[in-house]
Amino acid sequence: MLIPHPLLGLRDAQEFTYLGDAALLNRPDPAAGEAAFADYVYLRDNPASVHRELWFHEQGDRSWLVVTRNTLTHEILGAELARDVKLGGTA
Repeated sequence: MLIPHPLLGLRDAQEFTYLGDAALLNRPDPAAGEAAFADYVYLRDNPASVHRELWFHEQGDRSWLVVTRNTLTHEILGAELARDVKLGGTA
């Protein structure tokens, strides 16, 4: 599987570590309470469709990416730097 790194071009998925749902970028405010943080840590969707995921370029430039992938076909639909996604508020 090839991941289209926004800075480095196509890279083999073996260079990356999968880190889960991209919703992890939206950490709850501490004032939201313990229940909100427990939901953040333990509750995850398991979609059988297009999904946004966090990937870490461990064997490369050590960047964090938000990869949009179809979980049924494994087709990669795009990738963005997680920093840009977080600053843009689209996680």
